Amino acid sequence: MKRNDHKHLSEIELIALAKKDKSYFGALYELYFEPIYRFTFKRLGGDEDVAADVTQLTFMKAMVHIQQYEDRGFAFKSWLYRIAQNEVNMHFRKEQKTKHVSIEKRHISEICQEAQLGRYMSIEEQERLVQLLNEMEDEALDLIELRFFQEMSFKEIATIYNISEANAKMRVYRILKLLHKKWEQGS
Repeated sequence: MKRNDHKHLSEIELIALAKKDKSYFGALYELYFEPIYRFTFKRLGGDEDVAADVTQLTFMKAMVHIQQYEDRGFAFKSWLYRIAQNEVNMHFRKEQKTKHVSIEKRHISEICQEAQLGRYMSIEEQERLVQLLNEMEDEALDLIELRFFQEMSFKEIATIYNISEANAKMRVYRILKLLHKKWEQGS
């Protein structure tokens, strides 16, 4: 089989081939580059150059450690997100910067509904919501990012954090409850 003839292969087959021959890792890179880049781009406040660097580091580490990846019923993508999350955190530790979140309009209503903040928001209220999210602890902000902006299931989040699905759900809903409390205090 030719190395670039991978379109018909499943993710599991690509991973197995990449474990034997690193040149097959390119197909996995092509498959997941965009979502991992978008994740790092948002987490890094829209810095394209740093996001590209962190994304490259993520894939380099994944390629080097692909032998350690085991399919335990969770998507390979979740493993990549965990590596990307660690790389983003290391970047912030090195740079001693704070994380910021930017919200696309379509995600505002979902967060508002889940945190019981109301259905419609003025521009000022949307800015306040972004401010409250930016004030969150890193892990809380990461969980909100994964659940609402990356639209991951609780199962995928659980894989990234190496916790149970119930624990992932509990953490997200605790954060939403805290968000609601802070929202009410500011009114």
